[in-house]
Order: sequence, then structure tokens, then C-alpha cells
Amino acid sequence: MAGAGRADAGHSGSGTTPRVRAARATRFPLREYARRAGLAFLLALACVGSAQAEVVAARIWPAPEYTRLTLETKEALKYTLFTVKDPDRLVLELETDELAGTLADLQGKVTVEDPYIKALRVARNRPGIVRVVLDLKQTVNAQVFTLKPVGEYGYRLVLDLHPLVAVDPLAELLKETNEEKRANVKRLATIAIDAGHGGEDPGAIGRKGTREKDITLVIARRLKALIDAEPSMRALLTRNGDYFLELRDRVKKARDVRADLLVSIHADSFVRRDARGSSVYALSERRASSEGARALAKNQNDADLIGGVHLGGHDDSMKRTLMDLTQTGTIDYSLRLGSSVLKHLGSVNTLHKGRVEQASFAVLTAYDVPSILVETAFISNPEEEKRLGSKAYQDKLARAILEGIKDYLQRHPPRPSPVALN
Repeated sequence: MAGAGRADAGHSGSGTTPRVRAARATRFPLREYARRAGLAFLLALACVGSAQAEVVAARIWPAPEYTRLTLETKEALKYTLFTVKDPDRLVLELETDELAGTLADLQGKVTVEDPYIKALRVARNRPGIVRVVLDLKQTVNAQVFTLKPVGEYGYRLVLDLHPLVAVDPLAELLKETNEEKRANVKRLATIAIDAGHGGEDPGAIGRKGTREKDITLVIARRLKALIDAEPSMRALLTRNGDYFLELRDRVKKARDVRADLLVSIHADSFVRRDARGSSVYALSERRASSEGARALAKNQNDADLIGGVHLGGHDDSMKRTLMDLTQTGTIDYSLRLGSSVLKHLGSVNTLHKGRVEQASFAVLTAYDVPSILVETAFISNPEEEKRLGSKAYQDKLARAILEGIKDYLQRHPPRPSPVALN
């Protein structure tokens, strides 16, 4: 008995010999299988956790206003951001072991046209930490924040690089305005043209892959060219490239240049493929004119969430803006502008609605600028998607909007303004 006890102790106090343990494993195969399966399951979970930390997409959106770098992941990334001088660099430290693949490919996404990033490098700094180093062309105001999953996007880490002195839209407009036109015309009507969506926010996507953000920019640029060719008008694009712009910044740009009108261009979408036609919308200080208008306004206002807005510090100005709009009567003039544009759109396309509809569109809240939102056609309709991709049709839409604006200005000439704005 004593010998048996010494033998048991020699097996780390297990109380059994290898032969006995093997016999028990044979007698109880289910228990042994469950134990091994449990270990395999825990191992699999660890692998899944590691896979979730990978960067699944990396994007850079350069623009005069700012450059945005976006890292999309399956789970939120922990990070640290700091600056280095002489020369100016930004260092973004990511708590991840991933280095190859998408994250490494980020180095090749910097273009020479980027106003802020000269070059970009990615390297492992130490175990569990990967560094993204941005060589800068100028000193910037950097803002970094994370976004939770929304739409088709997972978690996103967003780094925005803004210039120390913000781009002045009025200075840009004055620089673009033809000197001879300014000298010969007493008062130039200024039209702010807003190409809907952009950058991280593609807008609606047609069945053939046509992206709303691309169509709106093409039509907006064409409309600007037509307006600038008019002797008494000039136009400002709220965005002139493929980058994201917050809704409130679109409104601010229109107000900063003291625009007489704002026209926001979009391409509608619906679950039914047979939905078709053009529509025009104005702001409503109360309830939407229809359930469809209310749903569309919510969808358009959600663009900020999809495009990626850091909501910290944002104030809720909608109620105050609506109160101002009610007092100034800007909505009434927006409806008049909308009716004029809708009439001319009817000569180019079927009208989805025969009257201007209203809802709480955030992009239409400039309290002193009559503003409309134009849904040029349904990008979800295969026939209209094809037409939207045609340069000839894009030109027809732009000309119809121009004629509507001209008719409105004939009845409601632009208000007086300082000579410096002419």
C-alpha cells in the first residue's frame, strides 16, 4: 500500500496511473471529447477575436477643405495620436498586431494632389502596436474620432486634417468671378449649388453600380458652368470633388458667400424598381407634406451619420432655425423657386410629384437663403439610372434647373448687397 502511495505521488498527485487514466478515457469517450471540444472552442474564439481586430478597409479622401483618412475595422480600435516637429509629422498609434494587407496598402493611397499629406508610412513599432506616420506638407489641425457601425460600414477610426486657416468660400468665389462681368453688372445673383453626398457617403446606388454622389457632382458642375455663363449670375459649388461635407457646412458655405439661392442636387431611390420621375422639395417648419417626404428627409439627414460626423459639441439648432424661417418667410420664397424649377424639370422628365413637397431637410435650413432640394430622377429605376449616366441627359437636367432659377429671379430679383460681393 505504501508503494502504491509513493507511485501516486510521483504522478503529480493525480491519484491515477497513466494506464488508469487511459482506461477511464476509453470508458468515458463523451467526457473526453467534450473536454477537447471545449479547448478547441476557446481556441477558435481567440482566433475570431484576433480576426475582428483587422483593418478591413482603408481610405483617404483629399480635398481643399480637409483630408480624411478612414480605417474600417470589425471592432473598435484603440489609438493614440501625437505630433512631431521638424519636419511636421502626425503619428497614429494603433493597438493591433496587423501589419500586412489592407493597412500596409494604405501607403500607396496618398496622391500628389493631396494638399496636406506628403507621404505615409506604416510599420510595427513594438509588439501589439502599429504606427501610421504621416509626413505633412503644412501644419494642420488634426481631429480623430471613432464611429460605430452604420449602414454597410463597420467600426471606423477617422482622422481629419484641417488647415490652420479654413478655406474662405467667399474669397474663392470672388477669385473665380469674371472681372468684366463684375464691372458691367450692377448686381450678380449668387447661386450655391450643393452636390449631395460624397466621400464616405456614396448616397443611393443603382442596380448597375451608379453612385448618387458621382451623378450629383457631374450635374452640379454642369449647372455651375451654365450659371457662370449667364451675364448676371455666378455659382459656388459646396463641394467640387469626391469628399464628405457635413450638412451644416453646406448650409454655412451658402451663407458665408451671402448666396441668393441654394439648390441641393440628388438622385432618388426606392425599393420598387418602377418608381420614377423628378421631384423638388422645400423645408417645412411643421410636419412633412407626405409620409414619403418625411422618410426622404430622414434618409438625407442621416447622411451625416453615414459620411462620418463627430457629434460631440453639436448643438440642436433645427428648432431655432425653423423659428427664424417662419419669421423671415424664406420658406415661402423657397416654394416659389421650387415651383419654377419643377415646371421646367417636367419638360425633361416625368414628375414624380406635381407639386413641391416639404419636410425637415437639414441642408435647407439657411434661414436667409431660399433653398430647394432637387431629386433629378430615381437611380433605383434601371431606365432612369441609365439616363442619369448620359452626358446629354445630365445637360438637360442642368439646363432645366437653370431655366427655373432664371424665371424665379425675373420675378424676385436678388436683394441689394455690398459692392465687394459683385
